Order: sequence, then structure tokens, then C-alpha cells
Amino acid sequence: MNTHHPRLRAAGLVLAMLAAVPQVQAAGSLLDALTYGTVSGQLRYRYEWVDQEGIANKAKASTLRTQLGYLTDSYQGFNAFLQFENVAAIGPAHYNSTTNGKTTYPIVSDPVGTEVNQAFLSYEAGYGTTLKLGRQVIILDNQRFVGNVGWRQNEQSFDAFNLVNKSLPDTQITYAYVADANRITGDDAVNGDLRMKTHLINVAYSGLSVGTLIGYDYLLHDENQAYLPTVAASTQTLGLRFAGKHPLAGATLLYTAEYAKQSDYANNPSNYDEKYALGEFGALFNGITAKLGYEKLGGDGTHSLQTPLATLHAFNGWADKFLTTPKDGIDDAYLSVGKKLYGVELLASYHDFSSDNLSYDYGTELDLSVGKKINKSLSLLFKYASYSGDKNATNIAQNGSKAASPINDLDKVWLQADVTF
Repeated sequence: MNTHHPRLRAAGLVLAMLAAVPQVQAAGSLLDALTYGTVSGQLRYRYEWVDQEGIANKAKASTLRTQLGYLTDSYQGFNAFLQFENVAAIGPAHYNSTTNGKTTYPIVSDPVGTEVNQAFLSYEAGYGTTLKLGRQVIILDNQRFVGNVGWRQNEQSFDAFNLVNKSLPDTQITYAYVADANRITGDDAVNGDLRMKTHLINVAYSGLSVGTLIGYDYLLHDENQAYLPTVAASTQTLGLRFAGKHPLAGATLLYTAEYAKQSDYANNPSNYDEKYALGEFGALFNGITAKLGYEKLGGDGTHSLQTPLATLHAFNGWADKFLTTPKDGIDDAYLSVGKKLYGVELLASYHDFSSDNLSYDYGTELDLSVGKKINKSLSLLFKYASYSGDKNATNIAQNGSKAASPINDLDKVWLQADVTF
């Protein structure tokens, strides 16, 4: 964690000055605050199997994530949190972790290693304001643009200063300055640590009876010259999101609409504007949740809208065929149906992918999951994703040179056991 960054030093001074404001003292002393804290942890075992067209070997990744954290008690408004994380391979590592050199296998982005996942100081400054300084998880809205990538074994975190204010009625204002993004591939990967001068602004208003209105402005300034496409990752994304639900005739209507524009920013040598759009409508009836949606990530054949800080696995199919938006963009039309049956969470979804530019088909995907929470600590999960690439001439011509291109079929299976405390 780069604690010498000038912006983070300035944020540290802000925390120090605010310490002079009188606060409710939860712990009797600093020693009490350090001693009577809360221990938290997780053990998450996962087996991931991948069959990818164009790669002869099948990936078989057996990994265990261990997280162990300690949150101090509050002392004069201050708390501190420290969390370690380890990812270990259980048995032979028959997969390409992106750092182990096993390139004859499909990628499973769970490299082994141990790191400090979070290490931050938080401060309750009064007037509904919470400040955090240090390495931390930042999750904004549905994680489409900023998230912790919680699905992967190595969680994404940020070296940042984060301010959350709730002083206005029904309003939450979030501002974060990010100096480093610690990505899921770890410090050993070329793009594992992104040096940044990034500003994240998010304002959410929940005072409407029909839903929550959110405006955001994300200014990503990428300084990491080792990361391709280096300065081309510097973008500004300005957007508006509305999400809500409403009871109607024994059912609950669910709806979401979002629109954003992404353009070049800071040191980006390109000159472009690409659109993001999301429309989702659904209903909850008799315990069944059904949703129909459409998501567009714009592309013009040269540039395309990118979301490098997002929790990407949650979008555009679990097969992860579109972690990087193709140069022709993505149009994703999808349907999902879920139900809880005898305590078992069932979910099925279907995606039809095509390009934004030139309007040709990429492929289709079927996703299935079965999850069961055994008790408050233990949960089990089975997931399956099957992507079928379209072999039309345009898709082949645009994407045929890469093994991970949208023309290639891909099947994945996950078995997972998760213990938290």
C-alpha cells in the first residue's frame, strides 16, 4: 500500500484534525479499544472445472481462500481494521492462474499467494460523516463500475481515502480518492496493481416512494505504464441510475434503468465517447423472481466502453467471456428466473450476445446455480455456465485470432463450500 502518496498524506491530515472534535467514547481507553475488538474470518473452498474450445487441456482448479480480520472497538470515533488473505492450491494446479505459467490450460484467475487485503483507519466525524483511510473494499451500487470482485478468491481492494456523508435526508454522498487498485491477479501479475489518481463520486437519493435515484461521476486516471493499454485506461464515466420496486395485484414489480457516457480523460491519447445503457424489468410472484433485461456497452470498432474496476463476473454471463469489452461493444439481452424451494436457492439465466457496432451475433449462454445455506456459518453452492459462440462470418473475421474470442465455446462448473465467522 502506497502510504507516501501525497493525496493520501493529505487525507491523513484531515483525519488527524478531525480527531479534535468531541466524540462519544465507546472504549474506556485506547488499550481497551485494541483489546476488545472483533475477529472475523472466512474459509472458502472451490473446485472450478473449465472446458474451452481451442485449448486441449481442461482446467481443474482446487483452491482455498482464507481471510482473517480484526476490527478494533471504537475509541473517540476511531476504528482500525486489518485483514489478511491467503489463496492456496489444494492438490495439483491444473489451471492457468495468469501467474503460474501454465498457459496450456484455460484461465482460472485465482493465483496463490498471501497479502494484506484490507488495512484502514476509520473515523466517525459527526454530521453523518464516516471517513476511511487505507486499503479497503469499495462497493458502489450494483458493482457495475466499482466493486470488490468478491466471486474470485483474491478479493479486489483499493488504497484510498473514502468519505461517506448521510447528513441530508434520504441522501448518501460518497467520495473516494483511489491511489492504487489491488486487482484479483495479485501483485505478481503485470496488471495486478494499478497506480491511479482516480476520483469516485456517487450520490444516492432514496426519498422517492418508487425507488432510488443515483448520479455518479467516475474519473479513472491510470498511471501504471506496465499495464496495457496503459494511459488508454484513463476514462470519465458520467451516469444516472434508477432502481426500485412497487407492489401490484399480489405481485411486486421490479425495475431498473441506467444510462452513462464514457469518454477519454486525463492522459488518455484517444478521443472517443461511448454509451452505457441498462433496462431491466421483472416481477416477484409466489416466490418466483423473473427478470427481462438489456444491457449495452458501446463500441465503434476502435474504442469500446470499459469497466476495469467492476465486479465483472456478475455481468454478461458467468462464463466470463466479456471481461474486456470487445472493440465492437456488447448488446446483452437476458432473461433470469429464480426461486427458493425448501431452503434451496435456484437460479437460471439465458443471455443472447451481439455486437453494438455492425450488429452481428457473438453467441448465447446458459447459466444455472443451486445454493443452500446450511446454517449461519456454512453455505454450499453449485454453478454451471455454458457459452456457445456463433460461427457467423463477421464474428470470425472480427475475433478469430484470439483463443478467448467470442467465437469459441466455453463450459464451466463450480462446486463451493463457504464457512464464515
